[in-house]
Amino acid sequence: MKQIRVLLIEDHFLARMALHSVFASQPQIGIVGEAADGEQGIEMYRTLLPDVVVLDLRLPRVSGFDVIRVLRKERHPARIVVLSNYQGSEDIYRAVQAGAMAYLTKDVSGEEVINAIQNVYRHLRYLPRIALDRLAERMPAVELTPREREVLTCITQGRSNREIADELGIAEKTVRIHVSSMLEKLGVRDRTQATIYALQRGLVHFD
Repeated sequence: MKQIRVLLIEDHFLARMALHSVFASQPQIGIVGEAADGEQGIEMYRTLLPDVVVLDLRLPRVSGFDVIRVLRKERHPARIVVLSNYQGSEDIYRAVQAGAMAYLTKDVSGEEVINAIQNVYRHLRYLPRIALDRLAERMPAVELTPREREVLTCITQGRSNREIADELGIAEKTVRIHVSSMLEKLGVRDRTQATIYALQRGLVHFD
């Protein structure tokens, strides 16, 4: 198995050492760089191009939220795991909206951190129940048609309209119509918010 190259962006030395300890017995995960602030993290990402970024939200110089936004707009968009002390719905929402694919609190087990990294490396979201519960208040309860649910499931898997059309055997124009209708029903602006809805309501599950 190819080693997953991880960049840590964390200003606390002891937190970085704790992650070193977690990964020590995991030959499939290797730390290729460490940054102590957001600006340095952005620079190191552009130099190292790691597979996964693990970062805190409260960083000096450039906040974790801004780091996420910048790295997601890179030519090679980053796959990001947030590891934070904060469990508030606003922090989780802002991080996921900015482009984070996983959100963990720092009291989770080392095994869960590894699971999150492995899932994000495979382009899968990893949001544990506590994160989903915090997002519940933002997600409206609405009824989708069976076809809209199929399209939503494909969206959570990161598929484009063309790929969804091929998967469901329908025209790409029809997919666009379903996506537009679904987003309007959910009261969300984009696919990221639609994915949060699907996860929170249990319409799809990622192992």
